[in-house]
Amino acid sequence: MMKLVSVQNLSKNYQSKVVVNNLSFSLVGGQVLGLLGHNGAGKSSLINALLGFKSYQGEISICGLNPINQHVPLMQCLGYISDGDVLPKWMTVKQILRYTDGMQPNFDLAKAEQLLTHTDIQLMSKIGTLSKGMKVQLHLALTIASETKVLILDEPTLGLDLIYRETFYRHLIEWMHDGERTLIIASHEVSEIEHLLTDVLMLKQGNCIAQGSIEDVLQQYITLEVTDSFTGSIQTFQPIYLRPGLGTKKWLIKSEHKQQATEYGEISSITLQDLFIALQKEDH
Repeated sequence: MMKLVSVQNLSKNYQSKVVVNNLSFSLVGGQVLGLLGHNGAGKSSLINALLGFKSYQGEISICGLNPINQHVPLMQCLGYISDGDVLPKWMTVKQILRYTDGMQPNFDLAKAEQLLTHTDIQLMSKIGTLSKGMKVQLHLALTIASETKVLILDEPTLGLDLIYRETFYRHLIEWMHDGERTLIIASHEVSEIEHLLTDVLMLKQGNCIAQGSIEDVLQQYITLEVTDSFTGSIQTFQPIYLRPGLGTKKWLIKSEHKQQATEYGEISSITLQDLFIALQKEDH
């Protein structure tokens, strides 16, 4: 199966500061990568490199194309949606549809119009008058109708209400199932996107702190809930403090310690959100 995204030994420096440190990953059709990290973790720098907006060290190939040297043809198969207002506010919805139809050889105007019939967006409305949720829906309709193979989402539902979020993600799932496509979602709202993900790449200060399929990553850790009297005894497991329980404390430990840890407290599986919180707390 062809790799739609291939990143090898990617690094990015700003002056003397390393903002992305030697990252490697690849994606094929059907994979949904969660790019997770707090502000300053390196998510935006990685996305800018994938989009060809910034120079970088290492190798990137998207749909077999180099983001910088082959930027124009790359934009035919690569889409990007952020939480910012990137669509021209002075245009009407109908005008942006016609403009995109003229600029994008693979754009399906009828499909875009059909997608918008499931929203409250009117064709003659100016983009500047639309709510934030409507703008995101419009941007998604433009992207889906452009035969995009790789879609990058950068905090796309930030500030949207629950109804808009559910509609947005439902359309994404339908888009993913409609061909060989891959999706990268950058977010720090882990619980919101966890159900969509097949893979995860967690960043902290430019470094990868967890990477792989969701199943493989979560199997590496367990939660151990113990009373305070056992806190000292479990230090050999190199636990990461998670949160307090009822008269107990919950710790994150490696699964390799599971058999030994059972004598100290209750063992349970961990969610991606708990893992994200714990690893972001930990000093590296």
